[in-house]
Amino acid sequence: MTTAATPHTGAGRPDAGSHGVRQVIRFYERVDSGDALAMSELFAPGAVYTRPGYEPFIGPAGLLRFYTELRTIREGGHVLDRIVEQGDDIAVFGEFHGVLHSGAPVDLRFADYFGLGSDGRFVRRDTYFFAPLV
Repeated sequence: MTTAATPHTGAGRPDAGSHGVRQVIRFYERVDSGDALAMSELFAPGAVYTRPGYEPFIGPAGLLRFYTELRTIREGGHVLDRIVEQGDDIAVFGEFHGVLHSGAPVDLRFADYFGLGSDGRFVRRDTYFFAPLV
């Protein structure tokens, strides 16, 4: 699948040229292309990634482990609907369309939070999925 990581920009939204927004777009491009090593390099040592159903992943090695060993998705692409940036905090809202390792299709809405460190790498990422639980 092709990468559809193109944020909408305009009034009240971040400039697509800001470092934080560019880093977020790089993240999704690298994930969708399957370049887990390059994706992990966007994270600082000690960065924390939380995702429902998993213990936190720590640092680039933790993210690399998730994306190369544990991720249930075989392939797919993110569509970014909105990126909201305030200082070093960036929120992303979008959709993911892809295929699981089992061959089953997966289509879902998600929200991500990214925290930027002083060196411009991510120090935190939290993922949320829109799914009925009760």
